[in-house]
Amino acid sequence: MHTKRGSIPVNRMADKSGKGIAIERLYFKDFRAVAIEEAKQSHREDGHSFFLLEKGTVSVEIDFQKHTIKSPAIIYMHPNQVHRIVSFNKVTVSSWFINNENLRPEYLRLLEDIAPAKPLPLTKEAFAVLAEAAALCMRLFNRNSSKLHHSIIRDGCNTLVVLAVSLLSESIKTKDNPARYETVTRLFMKLLEQNYTKLKRPNEYAQRLTVSTPYLNECVKSTTGFPVSYHIQQRNILEAKRLLYYSRYSVKEIAAALGYDDYPYFSRLFTRVSGMTALAFRSKNLD
Repeated sequence: MHTKRGSIPVNRMADKSGKGIAIERLYFKDFRAVAIEEAKQSHREDGHSFFLLEKGTVSVEIDFQKHTIKSPAIIYMHPNQVHRIVSFNKVTVSSWFINNENLRPEYLRLLEDIAPAKPLPLTKEAFAVLAEAAALCMRLFNRNSSKLHHSIIRDGCNTLVVLAVSLLSESIKTKDNPARYETVTRLFMKLLEQNYTKLKRPNEYAQRLTVSTPYLNECVKSTTGFPVSYHIQQRNILEAKRLLYYSRYSVKEIAAALGYDDYPYFSRLFTRVSGMTALAFRSKNLD
């Protein structure tokens, strides 16, 4: 039976070394392996996590969406994202984890612009570059005798991050849209992440961004395929799903926590967006 928790479990990979950084390469043959038991349960990471799938196929659930990924591929998880491994077959993966304190500020801003990012298949050339860089960083990570060890692995991990970001950013670039549309959309998505529990209407975001509501809608829909209201609703319902799964809060308490004073409206919104009632979603996700 599923046991409700007070908060979403956090896998503290970046803290294992005591430096806020972790780099490793692992091979898993049997999905039942005890060593990855924590990864089979839905969780968050304590930092920004990157997984370079070198061999095999893996199925993961990211924020309640299932992805089947074949090697070679790169997967980026923002600290806010809830995920778990569903299944895999003879997987070899290199991974690196880094917390905000060790990330260069400009790279952190880039990550905020692309989050959430979908798993990305890699070309042979792109994979070779990332694999070589990861292998070098792992060797440096395991040589801890140097007085500058932390600086070396921090810079090495930041290099891995920006290599991954360059590939992920290129994959989501919308070549048919003006650069201004992309800029406005990125600013909106960042503002949404910071204010989704407080701002519920497109015009409130337009005012914060000092643009008209029709223009904001034009930018966001042209870039993403969906209007501003869609993203506002999706972000709130995603958080509602997380709270339904991991907390003991009632649906009414969750609605209030997300800034919905009108509980019946929130209930209808959840059903419309999710295709089921909030209670049905909670029941469906019981172990």
